[in-house]
Amino acid sequence: MEKKTVLVTGIGGNVGQGILRNILKTGFPIKIVGCNVTDFSAGNHLCDAFYRVPYAMADDYVETINKIVATEKVDLIIPSTDYEVYYLALNKEQIQTKVVVSELKTAQNYLDKYITYEFHKQQKLPFAASFLPKDYPVGEFPEFIVKPREGRGSRGLSFNPTDLSVFDDSYMVQKLIKGKEITTAFYVNKRQKLHGLITLERTLENGATNECFVNKEYDQKIENILNKMIAVNGFVGSANLQSIVNDKGDIIPFEINCRISGTNSIRSNFGFEDVKYTLEEHLYDLEPSQPNITEGSAIRILMDVIYPHQSDISKLRDNSSEHFIF
Repeated sequence: MEKKTVLVTGIGGNVGQGILRNILKTGFPIKIVGCNVTDFSAGNHLCDAFYRVPYAMADDYVETINKIVATEKVDLIIPSTDYEVYYLALNKEQIQTKVVVSELKTAQNYLDKYITYEFHKQQKLPFAASFLPKDYPVGEFPEFIVKPREGRGSRGLSFNPTDLSVFDDSYMVQKLIKGKEITTAFYVNKRQKLHGLITLERTLENGATNECFVNKEYDQKIENILNKMIAVNGFVGSANLQSIVNDKGDIIPFEINCRISGTNSIRSNFGFEDVKYTLEEHLYDLEPSQPNITEGSAIRILMDVIYPHQSDISKLRDNSSEHFIF
């Protein structure tokens, strides 16, 4: 294989760090360039080169990305955050290399959860019933959750608040559905066909997966939902469907992310290697490997990156600094 260079954004988060580890796992001859909005994070030690960038909505974001592309001769950009997916899709024609993002309209539909609800309702696709706070009919739902329309993780949530007047239109009211929480990663190939999926049943800690196991029980129902979603969208590569399975066995999606999701480091060890598929298709123009889903479970643990003899964090940029994992 030819030596290539890949830029991974958002390496401070668990999504970006999982992508970095999965690139290394492939063994492909890839130089990994990472970027983040802060100078130093746990992802730096996995990168061959690192750059600090502004937030994706900043006026100089695209200019900064293009400078990195030119300096490092980047062949492909893999974003790891929802906002970067949207802004890279918005400015795709200005980006001076290939970038793996869904079509702009699809990225926009799934950046805003209330727009997601309206889009799914229009397309007769399942999604948890939702209202803007000002439009919510009192007593409509037995229980409900108020959440930001945009954002990531379980930040800014409020359960059954008594006064909705304190929430503006940047929030939404969503029916609180009780049951099993599942997260489904799926990959859409260049022919706009579902290449495969994996579902993990999980528990969360601080808005991210903590414990999970592979659950194939709902694969056929989920595949039917995904094929209908793919037919009316412009997904590119990996995406993620988050759902609740209620006591009747109905699958009710409540969020979709148009990017590689945070469990990529786990699921690649259970036969769903969506980072590898991304590199095969979009970096090397190969057919993506076939998924081979196996049973298994996982738990996340806390580990440390130790930089011996180095007390000045500002000098710790990438994997060229001496380090070890403990």
